[in-house]
Amino acid sequence: MENSKITHDFRDALRVPDIRLFIGSVGFFTLASRALAVVIGFQIYKITHSALALGWLGLIEAIPAISIAPFGGYVADRVNRRTILLITRAVSCFCTLVMAVISYETHGSSLFGLYAMIFLAGVARGFADPANTAFEAQVVPKRLTVNASSWISCTWISCSVIGPACIGFIFAAWGAAGSYFVITAGFILSWIFTALIPPKNQEITKSGDSIFRSIAQGWHFVFKNQPLWTAMMLDLFSVFFGGAIMLLPIYASDILHVGAKGLGLLNAAPSLGALITTLLATRHPPIRHAGRNLLSAVAGFGISIIIFAFSKNFTLSIIALLLTGAFDGVSMVIRRSMVRLLSPDALRGRIASANWVFVCASNELGAFESGMIAALIGTVPCVAFGGIVTLGIVGLTAAFAGQLRGLSFDIHTMERKIKNPPFPF
Repeated sequence: MENSKITHDFRDALRVPDIRLFIGSVGFFTLASRALAVVIGFQIYKITHSALALGWLGLIEAIPAISIAPFGGYVADRVNRRTILLITRAVSCFCTLVMAVISYETHGSSLFGLYAMIFLAGVARGFADPANTAFEAQVVPKRLTVNASSWISCTWISCSVIGPACIGFIFAAWGAAGSYFVITAGFILSWIFTALIPPKNQEITKSGDSIFRSIAQGWHFVFKNQPLWTAMMLDLFSVFFGGAIMLLPIYASDILHVGAKGLGLLNAAPSLGALITTLLATRHPPIRHAGRNLLSAVAGFGISIIIFAFSKNFTLSIIALLLTGAFDGVSMVIRRSMVRLLSPDALRGRIASANWVFVCASNELGAFESGMIAALIGTVPCVAFGGIVTLGIVGLTAAFAGQLRGLSFDIHTMERKIKNPPFPF
């Protein structure tokens, strides 16, 4: 009975200095990296006037990030994770400084240099993402996992909106070179916040296994743990098929007829919805019935996508996109907490790297898939098809993934509670 009277303050995680520093590190890095994506895309289009050049840009960044992530997880379990973050943040600073210098050139010969720096930044990301996820578990006490995850997610989402919005005005005033210097300042601040976090004890994996065998251990743990791999697959396919962000310019121009200002609001709506639910999660963690809540959130995401697909009313479209973000925010908090709570410390880096491979594949490859399918069958059928497929995947997962469906955590101890026996596959 006493446990039921225990209350949680939504500021619990913010009372821990190391968590505040970690949130600052994540926030400034997100501001800088999201702003960088806007500036490099606009600059390359100005140089080439080619949509294909933009496609190459996404591929050049995605290939190293996805291919190196497994090795990044291996390194994160054998090298101090804080050190990895300090090195990769420094590499990001170097890349943007070089891009600022290159941007003083006005000829197309600078294009190769810009691509090269983006590739190097992608390599750094392949090592940084797994290390950052694993380092979070060292910074955040287990009892504050969900509360801290909600604050970190809120920070990430907020900065994902603020960074691109602000850099547009900076680009207009100071050009590409000035923008890169501002972005570099963001990376430097992220480095400083990371450096201010005291070194943490880390269980360093020591094994005579080969690097590939060691990496395979992380993937083996993921696929041996049904809640982990089914949650990752659920997110992969829902974003891969259900993502509509890449097609929003078509909706704004040809379907809703709201122009550039309307496009900005359409882009902001999902992030606003996600921000609202992640803030609510700081007070009401959705982890008590994690599996059930995750399945419900992804189903809600699919229904919202279908509503948006057929909507020709701007207000209804905004509401539908707001709901997609709200449901995705719930999913984000639950999946982030699951990776933290279900991973042994010795394998955290490798498990985090597997998760990042799923995330990168769903985002980058999902955008490519949306463009291809829309070109074949049309924009509205493409988006509606994605929502329907998402609902089908939720149904299959709910039917066959018994361990995920019954996954639950004690809201006070964060220990896993086994409620239902697994269904056989």
